[in-house]
Amino acid sequence: MADDYVRRTSITRLAVDDEQRELLEETITEWKRGCQIATDMAWEVCQTKSAVQSLAYDALRERTKLGSQHAVLATHQAAEAVTGCIERQSKGQQATKPTFTAPTVTYDARTMTLFDDDTVSLATTEDRIRCPLALPDADDGYQRQYFDSDAWAVTESTLTARDGEFFVHLGFRRHRNDVERDTAEDGTVLGVDLGIENLAVTSTAFFFSGRESTHNLHEFERVRGELQQTGTRSAHRTIAQRGRRQRRYVRDVLHHASKAIVDEARRYGCDVIAFEDLTDIRQRTGASWGHLWAFRTLYEQVEYKAEVLGISVKQVESNYTSKRCAECGFTGDENRPSRNQFRCQQCGTAANADYNAAKNVGLRYVRRGQQSSRRTGDSQLALKSGTITPNDGFTAYPNGFEAEFTDNSHRSQVG
Repeated sequence: MADDYVRRTSITRLAVDDEQRELLEETITEWKRGCQIATDMAWEVCQTKSAVQSLAYDALRERTKLGSQHAVLATHQAAEAVTGCIERQSKGQQATKPTFTAPTVTYDARTMTLFDDDTVSLATTEDRIRCPLALPDADDGYQRQYFDSDAWAVTESTLTARDGEFFVHLGFRRHRNDVERDTAEDGTVLGVDLGIENLAVTSTAFFFSGRESTHNLHEFERVRGELQQTGTRSAHRTIAQRGRRQRRYVRDVLHHASKAIVDEARRYGCDVIAFEDLTDIRQRTGASWGHLWAFRTLYEQVEYKAEVLGISVKQVESNYTSKRCAECGFTGDENRPSRNQFRCQQCGTAANADYNAAKNVGLRYVRRGQQSSRRTGDSQLALKSGTITPNDGFTAYPNGFEAEFTDNSHRSQVG
């Protein structure tokens, strides 16, 4: 099921003095060492968080300067990295033992405290330090909506060093309200399918290609694997430099993709943007960890940008969205003979597979309100040529929108 929380990240610079800077730099160094030690011990041995923690915790306490809770978090970080590699290897993909080079360290409620006076207390390798947050002077800065509201609670966050400065990526979350959790809102819905060949496809037939970013991710993984085998200091520095460039590149791609999706929702007057549940998307798409991070980041960026415009962003169950015909509802493995092709074996509809899946994602959200005990939903799915509803079928747009050949008004389009 979709997450019951709305999540946001507030990136804020820390104002630190020289002593605090040294402590934070040492903490980051020890964090990377701790993650690497835990990974080396767990590699080909175990992968669950509890197992890696039991195996490596004492070693981290003895061999690093990490405090007890940071040692626990480092074992969890290692477990996630090892799990990702094992899953890739099980699918015949190349995956070498992870190395930790990024200048970051994870914080949770036990290692970080956010105060009302806009300061934050951070655990280090020695004493805790308390640093001012370098917030904008304006009282209406975007961070204030999280800092000044009791609805938002601080969750796991990340400290990162960049260009001689320290930034804290403060994680916030709030409960979705009852309407968000239990009912489908009225209005027009834009369905979105995420994938590898196409990073995102909407039910209005907007395609955002993922070929270049996928190629770059695979190339980065290949080069990183070769450099890891080299094992020299120079190789590790090169990995870190390439990793930073790769993350900047992917974030730029995701920014443009999220903006395009929200713009598409605005163009078609949509009140809701519906994604498939991201929980098992890696298994469904064969995505790497890089893709998994990209999918989640894209969702969060769309959610943030859409919220400003009053557009809701939802997740629906993903079962069979890639194998179900959006025209007649027939579901079968044979409907999708290849990654890109969809051809219904019952009604003969042919379409791009990702586009068909995007319509199914949107239709699932539309149906959810009709099938709930309250039956409060009265939504419609936006297509390029018109809208469809479970009860009233297809309604064409007025002149000004070009019909798309896979939108067939004479078919029910709902199963």
